[in-house]
Amino acid sequence: MDLQVPPLSLYVHLPWCVRKCPYCDFNSHEGRGALPFDAYVDALLADLDHDLPLAWGRTVRTVFFGGGTPSLFPPDAIDRFLQQASSRLRFAPECEVTLETNPGTAEHGRFEGYRDAGVNRLSFGVQSFDDGCLQRLGRIHDSREAVAAVRLAREAGFDNFNLDLMYALPGQTLAMAEDDIARAIALEPAHISHYQLTLEPNTLFAARPPAGIPGHDEAWDMQERCQALLAEGGYAQYEVSAYARPGRQCAHNLNYWRFGDYLGIGAGAHGKLTLGAEQAILRRWKVKMPASYQLKAGGEGAIGGEERIEPERRPFDYMLNALRLNEGFELADFEARTALPRAAIAGELAQAVERGWLRVDGTRVVPTELGRRFTNDVIGLFL
Repeated sequence: MDLQVPPLSLYVHLPWCVRKCPYCDFNSHEGRGALPFDAYVDALLADLDHDLPLAWGRTVRTVFFGGGTPSLFPPDAIDRFLQQASSRLRFAPECEVTLETNPGTAEHGRFEGYRDAGVNRLSFGVQSFDDGCLQRLGRIHDSREAVAAVRLAREAGFDNFNLDLMYALPGQTLAMAEDDIARAIALEPAHISHYQLTLEPNTLFAARPPAGIPGHDEAWDMQERCQALLAEGGYAQYEVSAYARPGRQCAHNLNYWRFGDYLGIGAGAHGKLTLGAEQAILRRWKVKMPASYQLKAGGEGAIGGEERIEPERRPFDYMLNALRLNEGFELADFEARTALPRAAIAGELAQAVERGWLRVDGTRVVPTELGRRFTNDVIGLFL
């Protein structure tokens, strides 16, 4: 059984932010002084050139600028990267191009520039519309700025945008979580991401947990109630933390969850590529520190590490992504993207079905409502 090459995405990491949030475990660095926008774009392009042999002849379906705070980069820097990248790789005509943005960095005229550069989707890191919660999270914006940023984006012609919200925040009540959802829906985004605050290792919150974090039962009540409000507002859940209007799912993230391929460009960026000729799956990541990355981009020194996903680990890696989706997966897709027969997971599937976590509808495996509550336990069966 051969590996079949899946769709390809491009992830671009822009690592700087105004201030590091105490809950953030991403590769982000507080910008001090003037940021080297032009030099960093040069490094990105050198990095892309180095990785191009891994993706010759393939079409890029989605591009995602993540960070950090990508909206710190001026539109002309985003434009130059996209122009140069699309001359090196074939971009699909309908290519989804997403830029993450912090409401605290929104300026009049900036969104028009991003749109003209080719960005057609925005993702706003709102997190909450409660100013007290935002202060406790260390965010640089307030609720007024969040609303104003969305309005500026609309005026610039964006109707495809996501609002990131968190729940179970320090000092948050159920009523406050409900109000966040109501205020988000009122802004009529195409997509809402809604996820629980977690204390990730190596963050300030992990070292010094804030007071007033809701307990497990309170957090579950928030999740259930907010899911119901999102459904009532016309947002269908399609992934553990993702809700969208019809046809407005995030294509880039869907490619991750369907075990697609992606080139990872930028400081600390991760990539995953299916190498058809070698019948191998390669994961590669870049060095994290921006200064070191810029110095080494374009050569082997920019590679922080790489590994091949051996066949025995592929079921877990596949399920780690696919079982986050409400739609589940087709057994034929599992076979195509792992080069393993469906018999390789028959025992684990049987256990999950017996426990009521999964159901098998013909050739499709779908998480049950119970299974979606215990996603980590279901995925753990495939370790």
